[in-house]
Amino acid sequence: MCVSVYECVGVSDGSVQQAGVVLLQDVFAVKVKRRRAVGQQSGGAVLGLALFHCRRRGRRLEEDALHLHNASAEHTHSWYNTLKELLTGFSGRPRYVKVFINPSSHKKEAVHIYRDSVAPLFKMADIRTDITVTDRKGHSLSVMKECKLDEYDGVVCVGGDGSVAELCHALVLRAQLDANSPEKPVRAVLPLGIIPAGSTDVVSCSVHGVRDPVTAALHIVLGHLQQVDMCSFSSNGQLVRYGFSAMFGFGGRSLARAEKKRWMSSSRRREYALVKTLARLRPEDCQLSFLSAKTSSSSLFGHRDQSKDQEQEPESEVEESWMTNQGLYLSISIMSIPCLSPHAPQGLAPNTSLDNGSASLIAVGNASRSEFIKHLKRYSSSSGQFSFPFVETHSVSAVKIRPRSLIGWSEEESDEEEYSRSTPIIQSEGASFPWNIDGELVEIANEVLIRVHPRLITLYGEEVDEAESTVSCSCI
Repeated sequence: MCVSVYECVGVSDGSVQQAGVVLLQDVFAVKVKRRRAVGQQSGGAVLGLALFHCRRRGRRLEEDALHLHNASAEHTHSWYNTLKELLTGFSGRPRYVKVFINPSSHKKEAVHIYRDSVAPLFKMADIRTDITVTDRKGHSLSVMKECKLDEYDGVVCVGGDGSVAELCHALVLRAQLDANSPEKPVRAVLPLGIIPAGSTDVVSCSVHGVRDPVTAALHIVLGHLQQVDMCSFSSNGQLVRYGFSAMFGFGGRSLARAEKKRWMSSSRRREYALVKTLARLRPEDCQLSFLSAKTSSSSLFGHRDQSKDQEQEPESEVEESWMTNQGLYLSISIMSIPCLSPHAPQGLAPNTSLDNGSASLIAVGNASRSEFIKHLKRYSSSSGQFSFPFVETHSVSAVKIRPRSLIGWSEEESDEEEYSRSTPIIQSEGASFPWNIDGELVEIANEVLIRVHPRLITLYGEEVDEAESTVSCSCI
């Protein structure tokens, strides 16, 4: 809508000077200003209008107000009614949302973040809410299976990556259930808004660029929608879950160690797990197969896919042959989004995007500990994390990872015992492998198949190239 309101300021000589333009698309609330006596709850002389809008500060969105003075009640109410009608004409802006709050995420601040930073903006924008405070893992999934989605315009998650992953999984499963499509994924009906309240907030950073609840809330209020690719993870023909990213090897093992130290703070737990896993760095002996994405070149070094408008389902690629490698890998990552965070401002997968219909496969072959650490440390810098001979990257539509032997791990391994870095550890039958899927530990014993499903979900936000960097890791 090409309507704008000019913001003006007075100068010392009494003239008026234009200071900027407020686009109506950035306005989310309009209120009538009145003069009221102390204790007066209603009525009062009309003073004019206040237009509440968002103002951009880099990647951040901030609340601001433009005050329009007019003592005429008739003129003020005429403008008020006109502006309210114009604001209701913006599609995508929610009027009623289902809110899930995880009170246990990170520093247990989710309830306060919602109450102090989000609820006032929702109230100002006349957004009604239905709030569920989760009390266990899987709570939001069980609620989403039963609630009447046609009552809502969107869903909001206040929590960390685990809470986001559960709700995204729930939204796609619910769409499949409603469409009676048990085999094929169905696009989620409602958009999801993410209010960051976790320790890393990878998905939130990827659609907001910052870990800021006000920015996230304003994206929801203004109805900024971004379609996003998702992956399905299955084993033995059974769906494990839907998600955005998965790490096998180093990423899975470090998360498994961190989960055993939940009594530590998140930052200490993360650093402990990284150091411990690096000290016991082990390769995984596995067979890695993948299908190259049709819209992308197989190598991602320094190139970014711009073919966003070409949607493809992995099922259409069955005629292509799988490329298979077999050997030792320190780390294998599959990511359908850039996975931006303060620790990796350009993302763990900087050469993919939110909706290009493909995922980034990053396979780190066997290497010395010092070389592997160099690779990890470059994620916090601008580039170069893939410029090693033992690192290969591909743009893929599907990936299979099949362990060649039952490679296990044990927290009770002796710190003093020496291991050959080129020999995997063999355990008994029934051993499972730790996977890091969207920051959640998932143990799987068999081959895992990952497929990319283009634009399977819609998130409130917009694509960004780089996240705001405020944290550096001091452990390596």
